[in-house]
Amino acid sequence: MSAPTPETATSSDSARASLEALRTEIAKAVVGQDPAVTGLVVALLCKGHVLLEGVPGVAKTLLVRALASALELDTKRVQFTPDLMPSDITGSLVYDARTAEFSFQPGPVFTHLLLADEINRTPPKTQSSLLEAMEERQVTVDGTARPLPEPFLVAATQNPVEYEGTYPLPEAQLDRFLLKLTVPLPSREDEISVLTRHAQGFDPRDLASAGVRPVAGPAQLAAAREAVAKVAVSAEIAGYVVDICRATRESPSLTLGVSPRGATALLSTARAWAWLTGRDYVTPDDVKALALPTLRHRIQLRPEAEMEGVTSDSVLTSILAHVPVPR
Repeated sequence: MSAPTPETATSSDSARASLEALRTEIAKAVVGQDPAVTGLVVALLCKGHVLLEGVPGVAKTLLVRALASALELDTKRVQFTPDLMPSDITGSLVYDARTAEFSFQPGPVFTHLLLADEINRTPPKTQSSLLEAMEERQVTVDGTARPLPEPFLVAATQNPVEYEGTYPLPEAQLDRFLLKLTVPLPSREDEISVLTRHAQGFDPRDLASAGVRPVAGPAQLAAAREAVAKVAVSAEIAGYVVDICRATRESPSLTLGVSPRGATALLSTARAWAWLTGRDYVTPDDVKALALPTLRHRIQLRPEAEMEGVTSDSVLTSILAHVPVPR
């Protein structure tokens, strides 16, 4: 592989610096959620989508809104409810009495960053209306395909499935999410910081007053994606990713292992993480760092294992500990 030119290296470094500045900007509105912020950046670099899981009130929605503000991206929010219809998301044909014709009225999916709030509170039929948008980046209404803006990312929040009034996402839809990020309750120190900010007048509905400003945009994101695509992957690393995914298919604790799509996703996120940390090649540690958020929603536990307290993360952690690491 040819060495990068000075101009290319400078562009890559500038794009990386811009994306690293996102953490500082988002921290002005959201306290102590660095892993989730990093995951959202990785998803943008990989043209993927993110599922954010956590109990209500841990700033999942605020996190996505702050990201959109810091990236100067158009964003729309849809509150998923049991009576939401697919056309409420994708848009529909509307009859115009003046012209006696039907015209297409775009739905909220026509945006850069779609916040699908509490996606597992709506029935599977409405959940599935996002499948084409997430996979093909287009919406087909009345036989006409309409492309979505670029970049396009779905950031869906969901409450834990044990909560009342939730519908588990179907496996086909879960597989469309590049990452599943858990948003935990804050530590005591972080929670004190949240309360202190609110006591000083912080308004989560007014990010501008909190000082959140754009530090990157579509141009920097495009340059970053171009740089990530050049990150080198050795045959040993590709084999390591495949071995991890194949081990999930053979695990006695699982009824469903990681598909080849999941293996491709893990390689993609590992490349993005390698680039964010300043390298132009992938190491086994990059694969390990992204294995849990990339794979945890692509596997399915056996009921008996679930009853014994086994979790998806514990299965993956065990697999990572046993699969031989390339030298």
